[in-house]
Amino acid sequence: MGRIVLKDVKKSFGETNVIPPLNLEIDDGEFVVFVGPSGCGKSTLLRMIAGLEDLTAGDVEIDGNVVTEVPPSKRGLAMVFQSYALYPHMTVRKNIAFPMRMAGIDEETQKAKIEAAATSLNLTDYLDRKPGQLSGGQRQRVAIGRAIVREPAAFLFDEPLSNLDAALRVGMRLEIMELHEKLKTTMIYVTHDQVEAMTMADKIVVLQAGVIEQVGSPLDLYHAPRNKFVAGFIGSPKMNLFEGEEATKRNAHTIGIRPEHMTVSKTEGLWEGTVGVAEHLGSDTFLHIHETGLMDMMTVRVNGDFAARHGDKIFLTPDENQIHRFDAEGMRIE
Repeated sequence: MGRIVLKDVKKSFGETNVIPPLNLEIDDGEFVVFVGPSGCGKSTLLRMIAGLEDLTAGDVEIDGNVVTEVPPSKRGLAMVFQSYALYPHMTVRKNIAFPMRMAGIDEETQKAKIEAAATSLNLTDYLDRKPGQLSGGQRQRVAIGRAIVREPAAFLFDEPLSNLDAALRVGMRLEIMELHEKLKTTMIYVTHDQVEAMTMADKIVVLQAGVIEQVGSPLDLYHAPRNKFVAGFIGSPKMNLFEGEEATKRNAHTIGIRPEHMTVSKTEGLWEGTVGVAEHLGSDTFLHIHETGLMDMMTVRVNGDFAARHGDKIFLTPDENQIHRFDAEGMRIE
């Protein structure tokens, strides 16, 4: 079982509060993603759960047991790092077996677990190679295999894909998601990439300066962001946010509209602007619009076949049912 509860956990370095007191519940079997900008405290929070970082205050519970003073090796958690942390002089087989050897597990059981992990991670043909003979994606799979054989209560992933190129990141993302479906084990995943968060998570925890801004499913955060920070962080491209007369008309201090929630025309619309840059991505095109009188730059998503180039006049009409409103404190107005 892998239910994890954080109760008033706090982390300070001297007078600096990195994690102000926060509370969070992670249910057994959930895939939870901690996401936020660099320096928001997401990796520190993960390390506090793992026991690699001491708490200034509060408690960590795993399956109802307080483990705040329990060393990392006794918490029943397995951590996968960005750097893989493999032993370069050992084969893949020995790297995967290492935690089992340390735990005194018999060789027959080790062999069975290694073969099962290698099969599920497509590593069977690489068991006798050393890490230096593998690609980045293969090395990350070895690190995951080493975690799997421990049969942990939960897996903790600290930006595991950030060292991989774009194509490998997509492939590994799918493999981790499939692994979660097979194992049904709690997984906590740290990333600064909100696309990873949206595609992988059952539940997303959005952090800013150590504070939890919102917890919810990807679609909850997309459709009903709690505040301007979440609205601007979740979604790619990010939500357009602007103030002034248009916001006042809708009884708001700030309004937001996502790039995909506007109709674009070359002849008529509510707002007029000029195309600055057109990013043609195949199925979609992102138009970056200047001179709307609303904000310095507005981004809209259109069909990839929409013909537009620098300097073209464009008319925009928002879907009124998809406009988000925020008050003077930046909080969502229902």
